[in-house]
Amino acid sequence: MIVEPTAEAEQLYAKLTALNEPETYSAERCDEIAATIERIRRLKKERNAVILCHNYQRPEIFEVADFVGDSLELARKGTQVDADVIVFCGVHFMAETAKILNPEKTVLIPDLRAGCSLADSVEPEALVERRDELRKVYPDLQVVAYVNTSAAVKAVVDVCCTSSNAAKLVEKLPTEHILLVPDQHLGEYVQSQTKKTVLTWDGNCYVHHQITPENILAVKRGLPHLKVLVHPECRADVVALADATLSTSGMIEYAMKSEATDFLIVTECGLSDRLLLEAPEKHFYKACKLCRFMKMITIEGTLAALQNVQYEVILDEDVRIAAERSLRRMLELS
Repeated sequence: MIVEPTAEAEQLYAKLTALNEPETYSAERCDEIAATIERIRRLKKERNAVILCHNYQRPEIFEVADFVGDSLELARKGTQVDADVIVFCGVHFMAETAKILNPEKTVLIPDLRAGCSLADSVEPEALVERRDELRKVYPDLQVVAYVNTSAAVKAVVDVCCTSSNAAKLVEKLPTEHILLVPDQHLGEYVQSQTKKTVLTWDGNCYVHHQITPENILAVKRGLPHLKVLVHPECRADVVALADATLSTSGMIEYAMKSEATDFLIVTECGLSDRLLLEAPEKHFYKACKLCRFMKMITIEGTLAALQNVQYEVILDEDVRIAAERSLRRMLELS
């Protein structure tokens, strides 16, 4: 029996072929995805749910998302919508952040395996021990946690930061000594932007850490005119090659507003997919890696989360309150 693809599947196929991944997005696969999207949309209405989708997600998940952005943008959006359920299509610390700021809502993550190598590189007990040691040398030390950390870590720091506001936030703190955890590369970047002393943690995002200057230069040799946009989680020798060092949302804004038409996107590959879909008249080249944790989130898993109301994020209330304090302070300073 031959099943004709739906009109929505045909539109989806036309859009996804721009990604040049025919093995992943065949016409048959797009038909399956379109049917799943329709079921998700019905369930969102039934559950009074919203789907928050990180910039690094699979392109088909962008199609069901109510909001697409970076982790903090999405957590903020969660506080602004009249919904009972939030399905967070991202990694675990992001879903935790949404729960911290939305304690009255049910927060679901489609796959419990979707962790983060960066968030896993710091534990609250080890951080408290290091903080106390450093305060013997630097009594004014304040601890800043990148939002890419667990709720338990956010609960024991002075303030949180994002990749876009880290340098400005450090400048606003009433201290000359800062311990920034857990990303050593973000800490090094912030140190280059301030005269304060920024101490770092021995952690990194394995995706960004793998990107080398050779990856950038190989593309630049063939396309010397393109603009290089680099995430601050990258190594310092990669950041040194950037035309602009930006968060994922910053990269999107830069590319959309720039008169340039050719860009090298140096971060997780999902962002390049989003840019290709949203600005098809421009050219986005990749010097990126895939995050195996982000790609654990699938359209089928998102459907299952809604169908079964499964994989709910549960936080100890004392931890949640302490973590919220660190996040709220960041918002105030920002």
